[in-house]
Amino acid sequence: MLAWLGFATVLTFVVLIMTKRLSAVVALIAVPIIFGLVAGAGPGIGDMMLEGILQVAPIALLLSFAILYFGIMMDAGLFDPLVKAILGRVGTDPLKIAMGTAIMAALVSIDGDGTTTALIVITALLPVYRNIGMNVLILATLLGLTNSLMNFVPWGGPAARAAAALDVDLVSGIFLPLIPAVLVGLAATFGLAWWFGLSERKRLDYPTGDPERTQGVEVGFGNQPERRPRLFWFNLGLTVMLVVGMITGIAPLPALMMGGFAIAVTVNYPSLDQQRERLGSHAENLMMVVALIFAAGSFTGIVQATGMLDAMGEALVTVVPPSMGAYLAPITALLSLPLTFLMSNDAYYFGIVPVVAQTAAEYGVPAEAIARASLLGQPVHALSPLLAPIYLACGLLGVEVGDAQRFALKYAVGVSMIVIAAALLTMAIPLRV
Repeated sequence: MLAWLGFATVLTFVVLIMTKRLSAVVALIAVPIIFGLVAGAGPGIGDMMLEGILQVAPIALLLSFAILYFGIMMDAGLFDPLVKAILGRVGTDPLKIAMGTAIMAALVSIDGDGTTTALIVITALLPVYRNIGMNVLILATLLGLTNSLMNFVPWGGPAARAAAALDVDLVSGIFLPLIPAVLVGLAATFGLAWWFGLSERKRLDYPTGDPERTQGVEVGFGNQPERRPRLFWFNLGLTVMLVVGMITGIAPLPALMMGGFAIAVTVNYPSLDQQRERLGSHAENLMMVVALIFAAGSFTGIVQATGMLDAMGEALVTVVPPSMGAYLAPITALLSLPLTFLMSNDAYYFGIVPVVAQTAAEYGVPAEAIARASLLGQPVHALSPLLAPIYLACGLLGVEVGDAQRFALKYAVGVSMIVIAAALLTMAIPLRV
C-alpha cells in the first residue's frame, strides 16, 4: 500500500508540474501533504515537513549566497571578458557555440558541484545564446549532461555515496573502472552538441559561407554604471580562491559562500545604497530558488518519514525474478534511470542500493559492480524534480522546469544508455556472473 501511495505521489507531482497545472513550489508542498494524510501521517505530518526542511537548510543557505555572490560578480563585469572571448572565438555560429557550451561545462564541472557549474556556465553563456536567439534549453541540456558525467569523479556526491553505502574503495573500486564509459558518454554529449549546433544553424538560417560572421564579433556592454572593470583582477582572484576553497573543503560551503559574498559586495559596492540596489536586483531569483528548495525538503521529509520511499524501493527490487539474479548489475544500471529521477541521491544510495547489493551478493554479483551500475543513471538524475540545481538553472535561464524536462529527458536517457553499453563493453559492469 505504501509503495503504491509513493508512486502515486511522485507521478501526480510530475504530471502536475509538466502539464503546468500547478507551480513546482505549490506541487512540492501540496501533493505529499495530501498523500501523506492518506498514508496515515495525521498530525505528525508537520514534523515530517520540518525534518525534511532542516535537511535541505544548508543547501538553501549555500544557494542563497551563491546566487548573491555570482550576481554581484555578474553585475561587476567579471564575466564580460569571458563572454567577449567566447564570442570572439565562435562568432555567432550556433555550431561553435553549442560545442563551446559542452566543453566549457565539462571543464567547469571538474569540481563535482552542479550548483557552482550552473552559476558559472549560465552566467557566462546566457548572453551569448540570447545575442543570436539560440534555444536556451540547449544550454540547459548540455550543462546537465556534462555535469552529471563529470560528477563521477571521486569527490562528486554520487560516487562517494555509493562507496560509503556499500563499503567499497572509492577510487579503484568505482571511479577508475568507469573512466572509459564516462569518456564515451562525454563523446556522445559532444556529438549531441554538434547536432544541436547544426539544427540551430538551419533554424536561424545561419550563413555558413559568410566569413565576417564566422570570424567572431565585437561585443559591447554599453553604459552600465554597476560595472567595475578596475576591480576585475580582484574579483577574479576572489572567485578563484572561493572555487579552490570549495574543491579542497577548507571550510563548509555555505560559510565560504557567505564570506565571499560579504567581501565582494563590500569591495565592489561600498555604499549602503549601492548594496541595497544590487541585492534588490537579485531578490526575485533568490526568493524563488530558496522557496523551491524548502518545498522540495518538505516533499522528501513526508515521503521518507511515512515509509513511502523505502516501500517503493523494496517493491522495485522484488519485481526481479530469481532467474534474473545473475544479471543484477545491468538491471541495476537500467533501474538507476527511473530511481534516480524519482528519488534524492541520499534516498537512493543509502536506501535502495544496499538492498540491491545484498540481493545481488546471493547470486555472486560483487558489490563494486552494483556500486558502479548504480551511478549510470546520473544523466537522467540531473533532471530530477527533487534536485536543487535544476531549479537554479531554470531560474537563471528564465524557463519552466517542466519545459526543460520535456526537452532534455530523451537526450538524457539516450546518453545514459550509451554509458551503460560502454560500461558493459569495457567490463566495468558484468552482463552476468
